Amino acid sequence: MIDQQTRERIIALIQREVVPAIGCTEPMCVALCTARATEKLGCKPEHITALLSPNILKNAMGVGIPGTGMIGLPIAIALGALIGKSEYKLEVLKDLTPQALQTGKKFIADDRIDIRLKENINEKLYVEIICQAGQQQASAIIAGSHTNFVESEEWATTSQQAKQQDHTPSSPTLSLRLVYDFATTAPLDEIRFIEDTRKYNMNAAREALKGNYGHNLGKTIDRPLSKGIFGNTIFSHIISRTASACDARMGGAMIPVMSNSGSGNQGICATNPVCVYAKENENTHEELIRALTLSHLTAIYIKQSLGTLSALCGCVVASIGSSVGITYLMGGDYSRVCASVKNMIANLTGMICDGAKPSCSLKITSGVSTAILSALLSMEGKCVTSEEGIVDDCVDRSIHNLTSIGADGMGVTDDLVLHIMTSKGC
Repeated sequence: MIDQQTRERIIALIQREVVPAIGCTEPMCVALCTARATEKLGCKPEHITALLSPNILKNAMGVGIPGTGMIGLPIAIALGALIGKSEYKLEVLKDLTPQALQTGKKFIADDRIDIRLKENINEKLYVEIICQAGQQQASAIIAGSHTNFVESEEWATTSQQAKQQDHTPSSPTLSLRLVYDFATTAPLDEIRFIEDTRKYNMNAAREALKGNYGHNLGKTIDRPLSKGIFGNTIFSHIISRTASACDARMGGAMIPVMSNSGSGNQGICATNPVCVYAKENENTHEELIRALTLSHLTAIYIKQSLGTLSALCGCVVASIGSSVGITYLMGGDYSRVCASVKNMIANLTGMICDGAKPSCSLKITSGVSTAILSALLSMEGKCVTSEEGIVDDCVDRSIHNLTSIGADGMGVTDDLVLHIMTSKGC
């Protein structure tokens, strides 16, 4: 049994990393920073300059902004200044009205927004907003995580401090064994809050069916032709419900989701497959809660060494979480959970992140499909061995091999992806 102090630290970590968000977290992060700069200015700005890290720009270029029918950063920045409230954090634009949207469109048309890359920066997640009105000027900076404000341009030091606070001594040093033991033994009342992920993210899947969002992948899987291919199965239901929520979120639906480690898609991917499997497999309520905790905490653990933003698609991380959650629901013990993690690492490593966009639902579908396959293999006693690829006998070393590739080995890939994205055209 894990001692109470350690349990409290793990719970605090989950509650810090699993939070509600409306829309893609990168443009919402920029809108949040704009809202704070506007509040400091004390009036509506006449001109806004946004200085962004490459990864922020990459993840904000092609994604729908909730309730606007528009994509990209200009409308997010305009609305952050006009109706954003920093106290709402990643739900910063939830007070959006049709009138505000029209005002935001005019703000853009008047050429009041200047978006640039921040030069000479190593931080993956960096947003600096400068608001001007007449002779007045105010700025705000977010660095290190999506809601972490740095109040000075001496951000490098404080950003490092912020990262240390995210993984402070009060936060436990996680291992997969600790993650598993916590999820499976913690008193149920202490982890019941994780049910909110089901309420938010399964609701997003239901709401998605009421409209046409993104590429309608979730709806497509529910259509007759797809049923002829996939059947009316647990597998097809998992894929459909997960893809639908992603369709809506990337397509700009005004639907809140519960994010994981700064990503709504990761939150969806760690939640919906587990919920659908538990319902159709007739698992108990307690088993669902523990499986969701295991899934989300596994994703948090992996992201701690990968970093908030990277060249590695976040669905790889979240799908590993959902795979271990489903393995648990299948009756798998710790050894089976380790096997499912290794099977995932042997398969999905290397999937690139080329920004947040409607086609993210395709990548999530690939990740979740692999999650189910890996869980099934683990329950059959099948596990990729240390003689194969980057998998190690130790599951934690296998995880760190994965995150080293994503955080350290794919830097050039990240630069090339952004170059391609910003250079497209005839």
